[in-house]
Amino acid sequence: MQKRTLGSSGLKVSALGLGCMGMSFAYGPPGDKQEMISLLRSAVDHGITFFDTAEVYGPFTNEELLGAALSPVRDRVVIATKFGFKVGASGASGPMALDSRPEHIREVAEASLKRLKIDVIDLFYQHRVDPDVPIEEVAGAVKKLIGEGKVKHFGLSEAGAQTIRRAHATQPVTAVQSEYSLWWRAPEAHVLPTLEELGIGFVPYSPLGRGFLTGKINEDTTLASTDFRSSLPRFTPEARKANQALVDLLRNIAERKSATPAQIALAWLLSQKPWIVPIPGTTKLARLEENIGAVAVELTAEDLRDIDSAAAMINLQGARYPEALERMTGR
Repeated sequence: MQKRTLGSSGLKVSALGLGCMGMSFAYGPPGDKQEMISLLRSAVDHGITFFDTAEVYGPFTNEELLGAALSPVRDRVVIATKFGFKVGASGASGPMALDSRPEHIREVAEASLKRLKIDVIDLFYQHRVDPDVPIEEVAGAVKKLIGEGKVKHFGLSEAGAQTIRRAHATQPVTAVQSEYSLWWRAPEAHVLPTLEELGIGFVPYSPLGRGFLTGKINEDTTLASTDFRSSLPRFTPEARKANQALVDLLRNIAERKSATPAQIALAWLLSQKPWIVPIPGTTKLARLEENIGAVAVELTAEDLRDIDSAAAMINLQGARYPEALERMTGR
């Protein structure tokens, strides 16, 4: 597996990471623990070194899963987790309530270290920007944890350009994680130029459009009520039908390259900048291997022009989040 460096931080990771949320949370019932441990170990054996989790995934159970699977291979992996939500003893309290108070950040770090069975968190993201806590206080809290050797690198998730600048001035930001793919390109306007200027890496989550860009989902697909996507405007049957044109585009390029639509979607992301590291998620070994295959797919300048010009003609339908969740992004 090729390696990439996240910005000017010196943090080297596999060119493709693994988003682990879906193993425990959001896409229907959680996967069988032993099967997921086996999958995580297989990912390491295939050269993936970058694993993404958060305390709210479960809550807590996803970090515990990674602790069980990765602690025996700790010296081979980089583990990223996140703080910033209120999570009660019985699960999330309230409709995704935010909490990035410095004392809470410390509490989350201590608890995550225990669940992950590690001595230091490699990359600690603020999961969403908290409008009630100045970002300088957040960055300062993580700076103290770095000074104490409990955290190595500071990250932000779904932050806007000005927030990134303010945070970076207090404690250098190693990576920003946001949704980015051929069907959500908003980061290109302000976030990516800011990251390039400041020397910050970019970690796209949902690089396969929550599975839509794989071509395995269409307007007739039934999503369970426990599947997070059933609440997303972009996953109504009408939106899926309208957005099928993007999957058709990927399929056409894939046939030309002897690849799959998912591999083209990931290869497109990898071609954008050398400091971009997508983190597709999966619960299946065959999909993991398919995604890893994207690293070997070479898109020429002509391929990229073809994709961009064709994508520009497609009018994508549906918001990516319900309004309440969308308000938490891009601050």
